[in-house]
Amino acid sequence: MASRNRRLASEVGMVMAALSAPLVYGAEEQIEEILVWGSESDRNFANSSPTSILTQEDFASINVATTEDVVKFEPSVVIRRRFIGDSNGVMGMRGSNMFQTSRSMVFADGVPLHYFLQSRWNGAPRWTMVSASEIAQVEVLYGPFSAEYGGNSMGGVMEIETAIPQQSEFHFDSSYYSQSFDGYGFDETVNGYKTFASYGNKVGDTSFYFSFNRLDNESQPQTFRYGGGSSSATPLAVTGSIVDNDERSRSRNWFMDTGVVDTLTNNYKFKLGHDFGNWSTLLNLAYEDRNSVNDSANTYLRDTSGNPVYRGDVIDGGRQFSVPASRFATSDLERRSLSAGLRLRGQLTESIELEANINRFTVMRDESRNSSSHPDDPAHTLNGQVSDFGDTGWDTAEVKLYFDDLGVQGLGLVTGVRRESYQLNLDIYNSSNYAIGSKDSFTSRSGGETEIFAAFAQLNWQLNDQWDAAFGARYEDFKSTNGYFDNDDVATAEYDLTHVPSRSSSETSPKFSIGYQPISEWSFRYSIAKAYRFPIVEELFSQFEAYNTVSISNPILAPEDGLHHNLMAERTIRNGYIRVNYFTESIKNAIESQATILDGGTSLRTFIPVDELETSGIEFIANAQDMFIPNLDIRFNAVYTDSEVVKNDPNPSLEGNIYPRMPEWRGNLLATYHLNSDWDMGLNLQYASDSFGRIDNTDDEDGVYGAQDGYTRVGLKSTYRLNGGMSLGIGIDNLTDELAYVAHPWPGRTFYANFSYDL
Repeated sequence: MASRNRRLASEVGMVMAALSAPLVYGAEEQIEEILVWGSESDRNFANSSPTSILTQEDFASINVATTEDVVKFEPSVVIRRRFIGDSNGVMGMRGSNMFQTSRSMVFADGVPLHYFLQSRWNGAPRWTMVSASEIAQVEVLYGPFSAEYGGNSMGGVMEIETAIPQQSEFHFDSSYYSQSFDGYGFDETVNGYKTFASYGNKVGDTSFYFSFNRLDNESQPQTFRYGGGSSSATPLAVTGSIVDNDERSRSRNWFMDTGVVDTLTNNYKFKLGHDFGNWSTLLNLAYEDRNSVNDSANTYLRDTSGNPVYRGDVIDGGRQFSVPASRFATSDLERRSLSAGLRLRGQLTESIELEANINRFTVMRDESRNSSSHPDDPAHTLNGQVSDFGDTGWDTAEVKLYFDDLGVQGLGLVTGVRRESYQLNLDIYNSSNYAIGSKDSFTSRSGGETEIFAAFAQLNWQLNDQWDAAFGARYEDFKSTNGYFDNDDVATAEYDLTHVPSRSSSETSPKFSIGYQPISEWSFRYSIAKAYRFPIVEELFSQFEAYNTVSISNPILAPEDGLHHNLMAERTIRNGYIRVNYFTESIKNAIESQATILDGGTSLRTFIPVDELETSGIEFIANAQDMFIPNLDIRFNAVYTDSEVVKNDPNPSLEGNIYPRMPEWRGNLLATYHLNSDWDMGLNLQYASDSFGRIDNTDDEDGVYGAQDGYTRVGLKSTYRLNGGMSLGIGIDNLTDELAYVAHPWPGRTFYANFSYDL
């Protein structure tokens, strides 16, 4: 019976159709029921984790352009999406900062979107593989408290579910964006648009769905440069540089920005579902075609004749500095990816249910062509570099069994096995013609493979009406193979490589949770878990030299070792709840990408473990409909976090420092007022205090490129639903046009206009 109830719960995801479906509030509320594979009621084996649920109704006050927008207001979540269409929309959760991308997991319809091949800005989830317009529901699970997820869930897990068509349905929406940005020597308006169309239907027991999403957008400049040291006896006299501090309070001459980034992303999606008896299957195919061009760098410098200056040793106002020509390099990125996933769920017996997921993600093309100077530089040539990812991608497979009846009342079990394999290969070439992407000789080569096999089990026991407990464990076996990086000897004809011996290790992570509900309005839960996060391919093997960047591999990295606690108190209120979470985590051997800037501006990076980090925090969450006054829906959260380095034997001077990119305070607010059944008004707010970007905590300057600024970003949103399935929406983000940096600049004031149609 419990299995049937869970199946019924999974078949009714009670979510509201955003932007388009008519809504009636009051005694005769009409709610559209959308079929999804899972709902909060279906997660009764993961209740050891603090959880947050988002439905389409919660999106009403968000200016949604991409998938990141849907989830960026959730508690203890930070997403650094620098502009609409950014491929580097990295995510951090709780004690994991936004650059620790392999500590959080994102799934869409059971298909991994997290990118466990690279880290930092390159490790952002592949958000564009699911379009924001197709999302029905998001479930966020915090921390590694469920045995169903591996050590990569140290921060948490996001489970995105899209709707499964139950009848003929057509949807179209189109949005226009316009952003004004003024920073350093750049003051312009950039624009973009999105177009989405989908069709789905169910014929007999078979559902199918097609969608196309096109996003074309211009961004504000992402990088600003200052001059390096110069001792030339004959510097060129120039004007135009901007004198301002850098993030470490050192006075600099800023001489350029990298200009507008033009991005174009096309996403094609096909889903095919079929029900047979007590079994359901879902095939999910997603194809991404992405192009990003950055070829309009701006120099602020002019010589005495008024000509732009793109290189050399210069002097401006008595201050001498160097201008490397490579700072003005253009880039043209082409990326094409294919994701294929298959889900299967069904009942083996009255009390045993099986679920299986397999996925293959293939990088079909990922190539970046870079010049060595600005195209308008008089000394410009076609010489450049080409970076190419080949044989790159991952495979995952998982089988889970749910047992509802183990002979003891209230006792259930989930158990299963999972295999993940990742492969990354990066070649960087000298090019005599970067425009056509000629690959003449290697400058760098590196790559390798990792594999994790896991087996897990978790008992969930409802002891009585007041008490429940969960006991779990996860065993993980890790291997790294076929690692290599370049070690060329110019005296040999071939390009020489160093091959890294294979390594393996295994760990077991116990989990425990206990819940208490003394009365119906109150509930309490304590959870504790161990978690081991194994290094990814880039951390082990990445070694290359590209313009302005050098990376050194570290193939002997051990897994991160985490101990996590969470204590929750929750009180239900009318149409909602108030919740407080106190959490702590201690991470040993925390893998940190540490970099230093060499003379001339080149960044030297490697991955070095920090002996131990400790993070503690407290979250306050209040979510309710009709809060304070009728028709006002509120989602509010605030978190205080204290994260510091407690042990670092190689460099004890870092002990006691605040961990980078971890603001003490963060908060979010979504407020939606329903004026009537057809018209919504929404307010959103994001707040963060400032933080450090460097582990040595020497970057204490605010309001400059490279800083980790605090910010208060206010947005407005209004949607009006017309007859015939049409909706109109307008909105604005960063209402006050606040200029703030998270190393790169956040977007300026951005206007939105949206039209949608449903048939």
